[in-house]
Amino acid sequence: MDKPSDGTQSAAIDAALLEKWALFYLERFASSAENLRRVLRRRVLKRLGPGAEETRSAAPLIDALVERYRAAGLLDDAAYAAGRARSGLARGHSVRRIAAGLAAKGVGADEVSAAIEGLRENAPEPDLSAAIAFARRRRLGPYRTAAPGPERTNRELGAFARAGFSRRIAETVLACRDEAELAFLTDGPVSG
Repeated sequence: MDKPSDGTQSAAIDAALLEKWALFYLERFASSAENLRRVLRRRVLKRLGPGAEETRSAAPLIDALVERYRAAGLLDDAAYAAGRARSGLARGHSVRRIAAGLAAKGVGADEVSAAIEGLRENAPEPDLSAAIAFARRRRLGPYRTAAPGPERTNRELGAFARAGFSRRIAETVLACRDEAELAFLTDGPVSG
């Protein structure tokens, strides 16, 4: 029972409650170990308030829970990073944005590097593949519906830059006239 009958929050934070919160979160979301640790700390702060002594005493319980989940395989930062990197690339996120997002979720530099290298194994130039997906999603370059012009091209270059793509990649995608040219960029010439 989370709340006592008088309507005030109970100050008791024990290992069972933390485990309940952690499992509920992990049922809904994939997570890195550090991200789960942050989520549990926020839940404790929300429940007890920032000045409560019990807030500090919950930290070792959270750390022990996260380490137990790591040992059991419930939390695997390398697998989490690889999955997030693949899905980010498919959504048209640049390699820079993917790496920054993983770092923000508390994934270590080694796991981030391994995930980015995994992307490079499947696609020789992952940023080009992501830029094509970005252009398709945002209807830029060969996917645009309006007539191209210098002003439109500058706006599209700006969109690519804000998304974390290099100017070279953006210009390469924008220079293509149709999807066949984009396919040629990623797959090479079709032999047949």
